[in-house]
Amino acid sequence: MKKLIIAAIAAVTTFGTANAQNKGRFEVYDFDTFKVHVYYSNDVMNDASYIVEGNDGLVILETPLFKDNDAEFKAYLTGLGKNTVGIVSDYHLGGSGSADYIMPEGMPAFVKGPIYGGMMQGFKQSFGETIVDLPSGKVSEVPFDATQEWAGVSFLFSHGAKSDFPGAAILIGGKAYLTHWAPSVSHISALQVSSPAAVDAELDDVENAFASGAELFLGSHGGAATIDALRFKKEYLTTVKRLLGENDDACCFAAALKKAYPDLAGADGVDALAKALYK
Repeated sequence: MKKLIIAAIAAVTTFGTANAQNKGRFEVYDFDTFKVHVYYSNDVMNDASYIVEGNDGLVILETPLFKDNDAEFKAYLTGLGKNTVGIVSDYHLGGSGSADYIMPEGMPAFVKGPIYGGMMQGFKQSFGETIVDLPSGKVSEVPFDATQEWAGVSFLFSHGAKSDFPGAAILIGGKAYLTHWAPSVSHISALQVSSPAAVDAELDDVENAFASGAELFLGSHGGAATIDALRFKKEYLTTVKRLLGENDDACCFAAALKKAYPDLAGADGVDALAKALYK
């Protein structure tokens, strides 16, 4: 795996007005037979989007939610000069417009339900016209444990964490592993782990990621990470599980977790994590 470049676009059109300030950035990872272009949106939800570039075309995964990101992403996509042969919305609906798109089995029904539907309504109330319209194209479902080939690249759809949305962990070309949350060397958000059962589910997901044989680990939130970040995630979750057994309340747990990782990024979210785990 070679990390090629950090790419940026000179300008982006935001709500019809030229804006010379880039909002996001790209990284490109070369696996010889295909490339993964990682788009960091820098939005409030730390979303990431992906372009898999094969010899026979492009596959998009997790299109951006905000209009300015969507414009920037599409400008970069056009610059690659290849046809888009597939659009995958694994965990996040985004700016696929009227184009046909692909989701893991069960996700089309889930996104219309009260949990995901309520979340999208909340986003609309909070962010108004800054977010894209929901996709209007035809959606097809990929069954779990099935491998698809697009643009000459294999995409193996497996179950994601059991405690999460019914999205997939997708192994791309045997080299890159996409899940909902990228592993990172930081405290885990209460949005990702909201119960003791979720700790176990995330640990299972980590073991699946190791077993995949991947070299690069991707998330709909967070972008790209190496196997070192995955190792840290396993250590951290194991520590969380141990501290849950040693502490009777959220305050004691939070204090113990901060003590275990005194200089770790994301400490401001530990109290919320503790509250979620002890509710």
